[in-house]
Amino acid sequence: MQRRSETSSILRNIDWTTVLIYLAMVICGVLSIYAASYDFDEASIFSADEFSGKQIRWIGLAFALSFVILLINARMYETYAYPIYLFVLLLLLITPFVAHDIKGSRSWISFGSMSLQPAEFAKFATALALAKLFSGYQFVLNAKFSNYVMAIGIIVLPVILILAQNETGSALTFMALFFVLYREGMSGLILFAALLSVVIFVVAVKFTETAVFGIPTGEFVIMLIIAVVMIGMSVIYSRRGEIGRNLLIWFAAVGLTEWVLTGPMDKEIPALAISLGAIFVACVYLIVESVRRRRRKILIACGAAVFSVGFMFSVNFAFNQLQPHQQQRIKVVLGIEEDLRGAGYNVNQSKIAIGSGGFFGKGFLNGTQTKLKYVPEQHTDFIFCTIGEEEGFAGALVVIALYLALILRIISIAERQTKTFGRVYAYCVASYLIFHFCINIGMVIGLCPVIGIPLPFFSYGGSSLWGFTILLFILLKLDSARRAN
Repeated sequence: MQRRSETSSILRNIDWTTVLIYLAMVICGVLSIYAASYDFDEASIFSADEFSGKQIRWIGLAFALSFVILLINARMYETYAYPIYLFVLLLLLITPFVAHDIKGSRSWISFGSMSLQPAEFAKFATALALAKLFSGYQFVLNAKFSNYVMAIGIIVLPVILILAQNETGSALTFMALFFVLYREGMSGLILFAALLSVVIFVVAVKFTETAVFGIPTGEFVIMLIIAVVMIGMSVIYSRRGEIGRNLLIWFAAVGLTEWVLTGPMDKEIPALAISLGAIFVACVYLIVESVRRRRRKILIACGAAVFSVGFMFSVNFAFNQLQPHQQQRIKVVLGIEEDLRGAGYNVNQSKIAIGSGGFFGKGFLNGTQTKLKYVPEQHTDFIFCTIGEEEGFAGALVVIALYLALILRIISIAERQTKTFGRVYAYCVASYLIFHFCINIGMVIGLCPVIGIPLPFFSYGGSSLWGFTILLFILLKLDSARRAN
């Protein structure tokens, strides 16, 4: 009788809108997997020999798993957050030693005929541990530096262990959790530094063949970016336009001098050294002004300049640490190289498939690019191009709308939580989904390098489906317990 009452309470308090979106996505996912692997033999979608039939089996087990998650007392997830996290870390640690080598990666553990990827389950374990940390007594991220160390440590530990399995794509997904830290008080300057790093990396890698004023184009553009950042920050943190105006005049004068010396006079000058000297003089000026005006925040502009220059000179080293195929993919995405038969083949064929779908698509099971298997791994990482070809722009919009609805719903659930644990966990779930959604679709249409990121609930794979199902239904259980109270 007690169990029946508990089940009734769960059904009454669960967020059914989220559940319905989840069901719609997994059903659409099965249909897309069936379409992507269909080979004209009219095999049933439920056939155990088809990827769709196997996915239906995974979905059935996921439904059973979600029901068990909802039956467990919500307090258990908070109580055992750290033990679950440590257990998953241990599992990640032993995975490379017991897993078989699959395309250079040792990340799958076999259980008879079934294989699971522990990295997918590390997502919910890390989210629980991070939520547990933030829900600690009087824990405030900005209160002391050690709090940052603990939070970042929880995120980085699984990343290191997954990188040891040669799974770069799976490791990168954990970087999405830094958005959670921002939501919980981390300075926006850290996110700005991350964005600045990405911009500098792209510019430095892409523009290396030509030169401006005797400086490689990439370094010249980065110098301009540094000047703009210094001017902007000095205006913001000094609350006066005078410092920014002086910096603008200074950098303009240096740039004009370099143009005069290397342009009409056609002389070779140490332009890079002059530019770095100009930045150094600007930093000295900002230091003096920060002391004179007693505004230490002006020094942030100096810090940004030093960081940018240091990162600029480390880009080549960092890029050379990547695997050759990873370097090739980045070069193809940035337009440095065009390799339609090698690293760029998947993306090129994917864009052809999506473009051929037009507005309304060719119809279910009628995609020629899909049926002729032009796109490798189309039932997994490149599932979105099947949707684009067969359902067209309209179908792609429906899929995007489903993801936006789910993400916005999760954020809404996060904001109505009365406990820090539930709020932080919810934002972890939202961050994972946003990262997977953006990167997967980005790589399918050629905006991001191909790094092996599945499309949640759509791509074939039991580990990904189970991992995201656990993530989502633990959140629904936490929210249901809040409503019950």
